[in-house]
Amino acid sequence: MTWYNEGVFVIFLPNLFGEFAMSNQYDYDVLVLGGGPGGYVAAIRAAQLGLKTAVVEKEHLGGVCLNWGCIPTKALIRNADIVHLLARGKEFGFKFDNLQLDYTVAVKRSRQVSSRLVKGVGFLMKKNKIDVIQGSGALTGPHTLNVDGKQVSAAHIILATGASPALLPGLTADGTRILTYRHAIVQKDLPKRLVIVGAGPIGMEFAYVYNAYGVEVTVVEMLPHILPNEDPEVAAVVAKAFRKYGVKLLAATRTEAIEVVDAGVRINVVNLETGKKEQLEAEQVLMAIGVKPNSRDIGLEAAGVQTNERGWVTVNETMQTNVPHIFAIGDLNGKMPLAHVASAQGIVAAETIAGVQSAPLDDYSNMPRCTYCHPQVASIGLTEAQAREAGYDIKVGKFPFQANGKALGLGEREGFIKLIMDAKYHEILGVHMVGPEVTELLPELSLARMLELTPEEIGRNVHAHPTLSETIMEAAHAALGHAIHM
Repeated sequence: MTWYNEGVFVIFLPNLFGEFAMSNQYDYDVLVLGGGPGGYVAAIRAAQLGLKTAVVEKEHLGGVCLNWGCIPTKALIRNADIVHLLARGKEFGFKFDNLQLDYTVAVKRSRQVSSRLVKGVGFLMKKNKIDVIQGSGALTGPHTLNVDGKQVSAAHIILATGASPALLPGLTADGTRILTYRHAIVQKDLPKRLVIVGAGPIGMEFAYVYNAYGVEVTVVEMLPHILPNEDPEVAAVVAKAFRKYGVKLLAATRTEAIEVVDAGVRINVVNLETGKKEQLEAEQVLMAIGVKPNSRDIGLEAAGVQTNERGWVTVNETMQTNVPHIFAIGDLNGKMPLAHVASAQGIVAAETIAGVQSAPLDDYSNMPRCTYCHPQVASIGLTEAQAREAGYDIKVGKFPFQANGKALGLGEREGFIKLIMDAKYHEILGVHMVGPEVTELLPELSLARMLELTPEEIGRNVHAHPTLSETIMEAAHAALGHAIHM
């Protein structure tokens, strides 16, 4: 049976599916397949709620995010930021003639950062008395998994197997000429020339890092502008900065073929607006066109779990699949393939299993989106075009960082904050930011949107001076037609 501690009371809670969560019939109350940011968070929350929990992980706790994605890339980006700053020595009053850059040190530091956090997750597993079963797992029935020949059972199962890099049809990533982010994150020897296919966050972040260390980078994007999921004005600011760095950007350009040759790779592309064809040559190509779900070979058929035509596992707002005691979280369900979304979904799944109050997720527009290149990009909600297409009469408040004292002091004047509100009710429909440390400014606005605050309330909230956050306050005033400093 499940017990839940609330203050000094002990409350008996049956779970939502008509059976007690704790049962001698199974090895565990909750078995999580996959130890990434969705899986390990779900396991911790389940354990906190008194459920006997285990995590099956075939490789490393922390998943792609901690080992091959979010965390090590941010460490590399920090190195790239310092390199860019050193190039601005004259502006800040210093100079030197013998600057030497060692990219191998940057990679080593990124691995150390990753390793430290992975060890921290291992500690959390022990702290919360969660069993970690090392091995490759697959469902063999509604309540059972086979983990490298060993059968494990659970009353409830959370699938958190994530996703893998998508590739063009017929293309194989060899880690030498054709790379994915997993190859690039540990590569110590940099190519002289690199083509990146895909100008989303992964592509643009690697372009920023490699360019900082002297690689000749070309980015190819099939959609009309780089960062295609972001506001076009935001993307334009990033494009201008990257061209200034020397990165070649080819938007509205489709990659038709990639061929490995003696000197590296040959990439055939075509401009979708003009029809002009071009052949690019480089030592390597990095594929960053998105991800595909790791839904094959995990036994979904044996348990009767349904997927859609693209392989994403279908779930409801509490992450339940069509089999009520089996849940799917994170990249596997395709709702929004971001680490923080996976963690939020994991908490909802665990709380639903335990039968405690939770916050089901049915609106992903409030989920933050971030790109950590320079300048940074952060957003929530609808763009101007999306808001108008949805039928809203909108007002837009926009304030540039070049009018912000802290930004000028930092020497970071590029970018702006744009706030989109419904003209009638002043509901915040979307926020789009590009500029210095904007990823750190987003929580105020996502919280405001969740609590249904208006620009009036944001504008009346006194922001410390001088801070970058004042730009939020000014954008709120601007949406109402009375920006103070513009």
